[in-house]
Amino acid sequence: MRNRLRVLRAERAWSQADLAEKLGASRQTVNAIETGRYDPSLPLAFKISRLFAMHIEEIFFDEAAADAAE
Repeated sequence: MRNRLRVLRAERAWSQADLAEKLGASRQTVNAIETGRYDPSLPLAFKISRLFAMHIEEIFFDEAAADAAE
């Protein structure tokens, strides 16, 4: 699964540690999500979407769908 988390975080000038604190997660978790090594749990994905005031689908998307759109 791909995501826009790094871009959204950077637009707000938040570090990975800042975002992790806001989510109640570790910086390593944020890094792993951003790099695609870890897919967040559904509760964490909802926290992320609420924090950025976006739908989950606006942040996370299927790699196959992203590749087809390119």
